[in-house]
This record gives sequence, C-alpha cells and structure tokens, in this order.
Amino acid sequence: MDSARLPADWPYRAAARHIRLSPHDWWVIDTGPRDGPVVLLLHGAGGSGHSFRALIPYLSDNYRVIVPDLPGQGCTRAGGMRRLGLDAMAEDLTRLCVTAGFAPQAAIGHSAGAAIALRMADLTPLKAIVGINAALGTFDGAAGVMFPLMARALAAAPFVGSAVARLWGNAASVSKLLSGTGSPLDAAGQAQYLTLVRDSAHVNGTLGMMSQWRLEGLMARLPSLAEPVLLIASDRDNAVPPKVSRDAVQHMPNATYAEITGFGHLVHEEAADRVAEALLPWLAARL
Repeated sequence: MDSARLPADWPYRAAARHIRLSPHDWWVIDTGPRDGPVVLLLHGAGGSGHSFRALIPYLSDNYRVIVPDLPGQGCTRAGGMRRLGLDAMAEDLTRLCVTAGFAPQAAIGHSAGAAIALRMADLTPLKAIVGINAALGTFDGAAGVMFPLMARALAAAPFVGSAVARLWGNAASVSKLLSGTGSPLDAAGQAQYLTLVRDSAHVNGTLGMMSQWRLEGLMARLPSLAEPVLLIASDRDNAVPPKVSRDAVQHMPNATYAEITGFGHLVHEEAADRVAEALLPWLAARL
C-alpha cells in the first residue's frame, strides 16, 4: 500500500516514516521517549502495525516503541517476493534495527509476529520476548482465516492479489472474517482491516508470507532458547487456540504462560488494558 493513500486518521500515521534498506522499503512507527528502552512490536500475517494502536499508549510512556509493517504488508513495500518467510523476515528486521540504530531490548509479536520475534533472538540480543496468541503451530492466525490452505498455489498465480481484494474487499466479508477469529472488533477496527484487504499489494504480501512459512527450524530451537519468554493467549481465540501457547511453554526453559478470558485472536486490539496488565509488570522486571 502506498502510505500516501492511507486514511488521514490511520493510527500513528504521523509517527511513522519510510526507511529504505535493501531489499525493502520499510514503513515504521517510532514513538515514545528516545532515551527509553527500545521495544519492537511485530504484527501478524494479514495485519499491519496499526493493530497495536490500542497497546502502544501503554508502552510509550516508558519505552521507545518501534512498529514496522512486515515486508509486503501494510505500507512496507517488499523488494520482490523471495524474502517473505520466517527466517528471511527475521534477518531483514534485524538488519533494519542495526542500520536504523534501534537496538531493541524486547520484542513483542502477535500471532506470526511472535514466531518472528522468537527467531530474532538467534540474531540479536534480546532481554525479553512476548508472544500474544503466538502462531507456533500450523499457520492459522487472521490470515489463516482469510485465506485457505491453497495459499502456496495462489501466491504463485498472477493477479491473485487483485482477485482476492475484489472478492473480500467489502465490509460484510471483513466483518465475517474478523468474527471468525473470535474478535469481531468495533466499526473503526473493521474499517482499518477493510482498507488492508482492499489493497492487492497487501494481499499478495500476505499470501507470499504464508506460502514461504516454515516453523520446523524454530520449533527445534525452542528448547535451547535461554531468553525470558512470556506467551499470552486468549480463551476465545478461534485461530490459534490457547493450547498452542501452553504446549510451546513446555518446550522453553525460561517461559511463562498467561491466559486472558473473554476475548479472541485480536485480544490486543479488543482489550489492550488486559494485555497490558499481564505484560507490563513482566516486562519491567526484565528491562
């Protein structure tokens, strides 16, 4: 998506900027005190940095908060479609942080973004990693509800992004898709996802990520991950059931599990106060 076409009220638009670093043209929200510990927020597949709009205020008083759109999604233009998998994204995000001088001390990821955060721990020193409804099983998440398992075939087909955007780019479809995650969202939240789904480049980027997604290497490394990890799950998540996070905690030596009741996959958008309640004391003790 061209950032110039974002709605005027797009969350944190005024705090974002382009950072051109081969192979991608990144769109990055940068807010909070410049001298505070840096916290990196990573959205899930099919979303963008806007998904943290309700959680950022809980962090930005004490932390410098960096929120990139993932390659090919939101307003980050991917430099081709070959670096949209887990390992490539983690490598390119690490290079972005080093080049821009962000030096994150913690990474917080939602859904597939949590897997990227965990992968980044192999590449850059992190004091804390947080996953919110972490997609550490089969590829589900918002994108898994939006697009079927044919994603790998679809990603290779020409013009598929335009076709999907036309098919799903209406208010009724987006409302149904979000409800399917257990998080129907309010009218403003639905409108923001409608903006994304209507953008063919965003759809192509999401499908490209799904088509290249491989978790086997990350899952094999979890038992040797020494960094503190907090996995937060919500009991009404229809995309990534809480059992995924409960099971993953058992495979990491320094991991903690917390569960939030009454909300779905996009709990950080529905109930940021509940996420902050679980997150902030744990994070403050480690940064």
